[in-house]
Amino acid sequence: MGERIIFDEAFRARLHELFIWRRDVRRFRRDALPAGALDRLIETACLGPSVGLSQPWRFVTVDDPLRRAAVIEAFRAANAEALAAYSGERAERYARLKLAGLAEAPGHLALFTDRSTEVGHGLGRRSMPETAEYSAVAAITIMWLAARAEGIGMGWVSILDPARVAAILEVPADWRFIGYFCLGYPESEEDRPELERAGWAERRGAREFILRR
Repeated sequence: MGERIIFDEAFRARLHELFIWRRDVRRFRRDALPAGALDRLIETACLGPSVGLSQPWRFVTVDDPLRRAAVIEAFRAANAEALAAYSGERAERYARLKLAGLAEAPGHLALFTDRSTEVGHGLGRRSMPETAEYSAVAAITIMWLAARAEGIGMGWVSILDPARVAAILEVPADWRFIGYFCLGYPESEEDRPELERAGWAERRGAREFILRR
């Protein structure tokens, strides 16, 4: 039997503080990440839960300058399409938002899911195959918190065409794109989401999301 681990109140308070200060970062300093930092964070991400122990996450570190440039161009194209969907004051406000730190962040990482994996023998995925994607998101959330604990910020770039990203990175055809992430040291530490600070949307309390039966 394993040793019982006890997390005290002080630890829980610090953990809650980590949740508060875990922010989506778009403004990065250009300082390089420490050697091995990204690989270490990926190892931590792989501690995350996965349906049927399938471990369907697939991480692609993107270091090649040409591929990075292609991803940036793909973002610009997708962002222009997104902007066109708004009008009036909302469009003006959208145009002022900084929605990615792709040009500044020293670390680039893409996350995919391999639904075809035979690891786990399909347990838990027959009726809900999308749990493979949920598993990948759980892993990246753990990575996000681990990065923040080291002072490293992460930003999730979702304004991208999945097929275009897959082609740029030349991944297997059956991998499903989850998200593209920027990593680096933030220009400033913030405990409120940037979109909230910019007046795009307000963060609501948990009570608004609970349905009791």
